[in-house]
Amino acid sequence: MVLLEFSMFPLDKGESLSPFVARSLDIIDRSGVPYQCHAMGTTLEGEFDQVIEVVRECFQAMSADCDRVECTMKIDYRKDHQGRLEAKVASVEHRLGRAVKR
Repeated sequence: MVLLEFSMFPLDKGESLSPFVARSLDIIDRSGVPYQCHAMGTTLEGEFDQVIEVVRECFQAMSADCDRVECTMKIDYRKDHQGRLEAKVASVEHRLGRAVKR
């Protein structure tokens, strides 16, 4: 399983990009892939091909009406581990002895 964190946005659509981000989040949500959306991107959890396919669909939707798109991605692979969207944060909270802001 992998965690894939990515951020994708158009560079040619002005300052307010939330309509484009919302379009990607709709694709992500409908994919059924576990995810967490945060202020600077989205983290997906699944098999490599599965999460890459979601990013590809987001790119296709965005590039359909955007002439320039920027995307950054980070991938964390850990064999035979799943549920890490929650487990990684829980591990840090356990060591701190308190919850962290989400």
